[in-house]
Amino acid sequence: MPKFSYVAMDSRGKETKGILEVANQNEAIGRIKEMGYFPTKVVEEKGKPAGGKSAPKGKGGKKGGMNMNLNISIPGLSGRVKSKVLTVFTRQLATLVEAGLPLLRGLRVLEKQERSPTLKKIINDLGVSIEGGSTFSEGLAQHPKVFNRLYVNMVKAGEMGGVLEVVLKRLSEFMEKAQKIKGKVIAAMFYPAAVITVAVGIMAILMIFVVPKFREIFDGLGMPLHPFTLFVLRTSEIIKDHSLLTFLSLVGIFIVFKVFISTRFGRKLFDRFKLKMPLLGPVISKVAISRFTRTFGTLVSSGVPILQSLTIVKETSGNIIVGDAVAAVHESVKEGETITAPLEASKVFPPMVISMVDVGEQTGALPEMLMKIADNYDEEVDNAVAAMTSLLEPIMIVFLAVIVGSIVIALFLPLIQLMDGGFDAPQKE
Repeated sequence: MPKFSYVAMDSRGKETKGILEVANQNEAIGRIKEMGYFPTKVVEEKGKPAGGKSAPKGKGGKKGGMNMNLNISIPGLSGRVKSKVLTVFTRQLATLVEAGLPLLRGLRVLEKQERSPTLKKIINDLGVSIEGGSTFSEGLAQHPKVFNRLYVNMVKAGEMGGVLEVVLKRLSEFMEKAQKIKGKVIAAMFYPAAVITVAVGIMAILMIFVVPKFREIFDGLGMPLHPFTLFVLRTSEIIKDHSLLTFLSLVGIFIVFKVFISTRFGRKLFDRFKLKMPLLGPVISKVAISRFTRTFGTLVSSGVPILQSLTIVKETSGNIIVGDAVAAVHESVKEGETITAPLEASKVFPPMVISMVDVGEQTGALPEMLMKIADNYDEEVDNAVAAMTSLLEPIMIVFLAVIVGSIVIALFLPLIQLMDGGFDAPQKE
């Protein structure tokens, strides 16, 4: 019967090696899992003597001697990976591990087919890190710009509980749903952004090229102009004669705004405005609630301690108002009190969410209740985005018509006045 040498890790990440005499590789992997280990390498022995555990490799041996790869990875130099690419990688890895493929082998398979150079290098670093005796979560933590604390802590909880394949599946589902919501919000914002871009382009053409021609006509007529017409003509002069200053002024306003929202006070005001603003506010609020409940529920159901989960949720909330509410929940739980009281005091979460969290907390089914809330709000986000899109279309059309129509009316007011006989054009001598 063939012999298979293996390298595996226990639940604490400690590496162990040995030899099994089994029929095939799949049986060897199953046997290793039965022993409570996570196989990272299983290969058939060729012409080696039978025995128990293989002797440790010598430090100066030629084959498998001293490992000179120190696997030094400096955080910040690993680059960034698009969330969509990372989501696909997580789903593929979860599928491979769930199918029984060893983690290290699964990473090598994904490394070969990965097209993103940054992620390809990171996957290689993860493989080298695991081969060097580190745990998967420790390898992920070396790339904080790609794998956030939520990702790392969920994987760590999966390793500690021996359910890495389950956690990877939950993590991939979480990322896919987050990506889906993000895509819907971006798609909903595309139409107004396109209309505003077209409106700005049309206004620039009218103000720089068309309005000055009418100014020449009006000067030739020598007639008094309507105040609104004068306003449009003077605005056109400013834009045409001081185009660089106008552009720099717009850039300056944008920079001042970015600096303002980079402060905690400015960011807090802006985040509160986003939650309260008309039309978009309800959608942003529903997205924030869905993100909070899904992240919190996924972490708790994966075995991450509740206080640690709340800290991660606060850091990944994406909104200071929601983050402050989560911080209040953290302090309440830390003092042995309930979750619902600070949620209600924050005035961010609706009564239905607070009631469902309260029921989940009292019945001991908090993770399941949080996931139900998230699913419910995902549907509400879909409905809200659809309603917002249908409402934005006529609003944007009217907006474009008002902008262009106002300029046209201002230019034709003197001509209408002339045609109505309200002004006698100067006679040539």
